[in-house]
Amino acid sequence: MSQYFITGISTEVGKTVASAIITEALEADYWKPIQSGDLAYSDTDKVKALISNKKTVYHSNSYALHTPMSPHASAEIDGITIDINAIKEPETANHLVIEGAGGLLVPLNDTHTVFDIIKPTHKVIVVSRHYLGSINHTLLTLNLLKEKGFDISLIFSGKEHPTTESIIKKMSGVNVIGRIDEEPYFDKNVIKEYADLFRDKLPK
Repeated sequence: MSQYFITGISTEVGKTVASAIITEALEADYWKPIQSGDLAYSDTDKVKALISNKKTVYHSNSYALHTPMSPHASAEIDGITIDINAIKEPETANHLVIEGAGGLLVPLNDTHTVFDIIKPTHKVIVVSRHYLGSINHTLLTLNLLKEKGFDISLIFSGKEHPTTESIIKKMSGVNVIGRIDEEPYFDKNVIKEYADLFRDKLPK
């Protein structure tokens, strides 16, 4: 079984929706190691509300922080320090979808970033959304992952922007799973449609 780490080029680019789609496509387990803020309706709750299958198991956060900030700062407000050795991947016989926090170099403490909790065996899926500067952010993210030899795929999120998508494809050469459009809403039916669309394009 495979583990899929979902990261973004920034915050609010669509990682949680992408995670729900991949979780549904594979009937995988889901795990958000670090949740910063929104504890009353966390990303795990959001994914759970979007999944149709009965096989998915939702694993508890290693850290559930109270303030919607970078994890290192949110942890400081909570009076704790994030220890990456305490972030233990749940044991499962199923595929596992792991949703990161923000982008690769989001700090977890004074010395570690999200990048440090991605294992060499993880298949990394980068979510890219168009905005001024997103080409640079996308290529920087992909190049960092390439340098470390990761199995990388890309999902575009939001309204189509052909020139942005085209140059990223040309310059990166990575596997593009597809694009999640700017839908009026996301519910179980919409997620299932994307799951059916993306399933055969996911890295095996």
